[in-house]
Amino acid sequence: MSTIKIHPHAVVHPSAQLGDGVEIGPFCTVGEHVVLKDRVRLISNVSIDGHTTVGEDCVLYPNVSIGHPPQDFKYQGEETTLVLGQRNILREGVTMHPGTGKGRGTTVVGDDCYFMCNTHVAHDCIVGNRVVFSNQAAAAGMVEIGDHVILGGYAGVHQYVRVGRHAFLGGMAKVVTDVIPYGSVNGNEAKLAGLNVIGLKRRGMPRTTIRDLRSAYRLLFAQEGTFQERISDAASLYGENEPVMEIVEFIRQAANRPICMPD
Repeated sequence: MSTIKIHPHAVVHPSAQLGDGVEIGPFCTVGEHVVLKDRVRLISNVSIDGHTTVGEDCVLYPNVSIGHPPQDFKYQGEETTLVLGQRNILREGVTMHPGTGKGRGTTVVGDDCYFMCNTHVAHDCIVGNRVVFSNQAAAAGMVEIGDHVILGGYAGVHQYVRVGRHAFLGGMAKVVTDVIPYGSVNGNEAKLAGLNVIGLKRRGMPRTTIRDLRSAYRLLFAQEGTFQERISDAASLYGENEPVMEIVEFIRQAANRPICMPD
């Protein structure tokens, strides 16, 4: 027996796929190719279109608009996708766009993320798990954001930028270069201000690991030697420390991209 609940003032295309326990409130619109997995809740005035999939137990608040054509002049109506994982919360005014034919072709959001009011995820982005977008924060096209990242209010991430896992972007930060995993950045343009130690302690990272991570950070961003030499030194000295090696590999994976640096 189906437990789907659709308010009489909602407009749902008959071809949309609705899972068990879906609730669609008043004045919502759901397009032809939309998939709403089990127990998704659309509170009211939510608009979902395109080839969009919303994972189990997501909650979308009033005036959320997702899956509509991306804000990219190169987009010519090609069939692209937007995929949200499970248990995401999208508060009032959140917007998310699908991919583009000349990009990845898809925008992907992980599980357990929290998007506060009026936040934006642009075309072809990849957003990890347990990410928080504070009010008005935005990610431009082709951005990659790792797990457990927090974006402060009004923080803006420039197109193609990578933000490593567990990083913290301060309020109103203008982020135009890649942010290392575990980094903390602030300012306009954003500068690396150290490690996100508070976040790491909250997530239970051992003190010894944090101690070595701090030492490796000081080595990486010291004044002596070249940056490549310091990367090699950090890898040699802290090769058994997984977070340190995650930073090293993050930098090495895109050696042609600029990294957010300290003052």
